[in-house]
Amino acid sequence: MLRRRQLALALGLGASAAAAGAGRPALAQGAAANWPSQPVRLIVPFAAGGPTDIPARLIADELSKILPQRVIVENRTGSGVVVGTEVVAKAPKDGHTVLYTTIAHSVLPALFQRLPFDPVADFTPVVLVGQIPMILLVNKDVPARTLPELIRLLRENPGKYDYASSGNGGAVHLATELFLARAGGLKVNHIPYRGSSAAMPDVINGRVAMIVDVAAGALPYAQRGELRALAISTRERAPFAPDLPTFVEGGVPDYEAYTWHMMLVPAGTPQPVVQALNAAVNRVLQQEHVRRRLTEMTMQLASDTTPEGAVRWMRAEMDKWGAIIRQAGITVN
Repeated sequence: MLRRRQLALALGLGASAAAAGAGRPALAQGAAANWPSQPVRLIVPFAAGGPTDIPARLIADELSKILPQRVIVENRTGSGVVVGTEVVAKAPKDGHTVLYTTIAHSVLPALFQRLPFDPVADFTPVVLVGQIPMILLVNKDVPARTLPELIRLLRENPGKYDYASSGNGGAVHLATELFLARAGGLKVNHIPYRGSSAAMPDVINGRVAMIVDVAAGALPYAQRGELRALAISTRERAPFAPDLPTFVEGGVPDYEAYTWHMMLVPAGTPQPVVQALNAAVNRVLQQEHVRRRLTEMTMQLASDTTPEGAVRWMRAEMDKWGAIIRQAGITVN
């Protein structure tokens, strides 16, 4: 209870914002009157050209068109997301350094006992951009053509099959462990790789039976017939894969999993600045070509893009994945 109260306070539940109208977003009085007064650094703790970097650059480019200063993407990788996240945690609290991150931020408290920052107390969520669903893929020789058949196969053969992930504690690992837990505690061996692209050849050639990967990366393998897609992690079927059943349809109760993109600023950033940044991002997300491009990347735009919505989402994700990490005994080296 204490941790949840601390989380609610630290993440700034009092923040509020509405989408801006046409033209430049109207800045609030006081602290935000001169924001931004210098270029805004958008710190992405992932490699350039990757699935997190591309949407970040799209949004940064559009923000640069409607704000009086440029928004410049900086890729700061190292120790997972720790190095880049620390840059923002220790930046001035003025809205000129912003973190663009993913589900990785929400699992930091459960995965690490020691960090050079507090993932809760040192940050204020600004806006949840959107969620990217996951797809369960199996090798074509696995004798299961549907999710119920796969669950039955795994239940009858505990410990016989392996699943791949993009690394310990990542979204792919967590989504799979959630599936195994919600399907009744299935026993499948975890084989971590250095990224999904490194794992896929072994799933295709049958060295590993299955993987639950992000939709943008997983879908092409199914479309080319290299792997068999059995389920998608959305609550309802996705428009880009209408024939693919959800995990819930396949008999896994209350299963829903995503990686997601969110923008945060250092805690203590004045609320008028938080509101102004939120309004600017909302203006960008309302643009048709931006929505179309993000949708092409299988991102579902968030239904609640207020700071309060980002706070609620972060809190729920920390609770959800923290429980899975503890239950599965997940650790990182």
